Amino acid sequence: MILFRAASHITRRLGSADNNSCPEVTLDARKPPSFTWIYSIAFTAALCAVIMGVDFLHSTPGESPTSLMGAALLAAGGLGIIGILITLPIYLDRASSQTAEENRHFEIVRLLTERMQLATNLLTHISEQQLISDRAKAVAFRLNDREAIRRALSEEIGRKDWEAALQLANIFEKEFGYKQEADRVRTEIIARRDEVMRTELSELLGPVDRQIRAENWGLALTEAQALIEKHPNDEQLKRLPVEIENRRQMRKQQLRDSWQEAVDRHDVDGSIEILKRLDLYLTPAEAESMSEIARNVFKEKRESLRTRFALAVQERKWIEAINLGEEIMNDFPNTRIAQEVREKMDALRQRASEPEMTTA
Repeated sequence: MILFRAASHITRRLGSADNNSCPEVTLDARKPPSFTWIYSIAFTAALCAVIMGVDFLHSTPGESPTSLMGAALLAAGGLGIIGILITLPIYLDRASSQTAEENRHFEIVRLLTERMQLATNLLTHISEQQLISDRAKAVAFRLNDREAIRRALSEEIGRKDWEAALQLANIFEKEFGYKQEADRVRTEIIARRDEVMRTELSELLGPVDRQIRAENWGLALTEAQALIEKHPNDEQLKRLPVEIENRRQMRKQQLRDSWQEAVDRHDVDGSIEILKRLDLYLTPAEAESMSEIARNVFKEKRESLRTRFALAVQERKWIEAINLGEEIMNDFPNTRIAQEVREKMDALRQRASEPEMTTA
């Protein structure tokens, strides 16, 4: 009876272990089947065999068939209990691992389901965004578009692409309705373009201006033609030959006025010097119309040199006389006075080389 009560106690403990070894799973997990009840039955049967074997051994001592059966039952029951005690922990461990693996699989499925749900929601949101009309998008991104056009305007102005910059200003007015700002931008673009073009044109016209200041009108025209060939679409450069000719005519008129003023005030040397420069500008007809006045000027110059030469000889200023004589021969080589001076030059040089005689 004592062994029977012990067997009942062990059976109840196994039942309790069976209940505790099956963890509560979530609603998403499936509860794996439990076979611990088989161990309860087997343990009860083994325990009964042990009890019966003990009873047979005590009731029939010796080597009777009953005692042999009791020994056999005792051995079978003992081996059964030992087998149960060995295999039961292994079964419980495997059952626990299987439960944990099942739960892990169900957790992975749950996470995948959540991710799929998020992806579905995101795709739904994107689909809804695609359904927005183009006009609604233009309103939503209006500020960004304006800033993008402003940046593009600055970049085009920096690259000196004036046509593209003006086109962007027109888009700014047409698409967004900012007429005042577009007008201001256009004015700024045109002012900047004119400033850059003036600077570039000034650099291009540098060689031409230097030739004009040197009064090398032919070279100035050559430089202008070279610039026109390099920039055939520049209207200001196309007008350059006419401007060069106008400046040449202005310089010519200035020289004529200066020459006439020198003649009127009897500035013989000044008028001759101006006439030498003016001669480069005169046509044959213009030179003929001025020839009478020019002859009178040169006659007056010749007579002035004659008088100064004679006075220098009379005053024995040999060096001055030699200089005046050379000037007469250079300026009026074919005149009678030049022949007379030429005949006296040897004597003048000899007297100039003699030491001066001092009186006591």
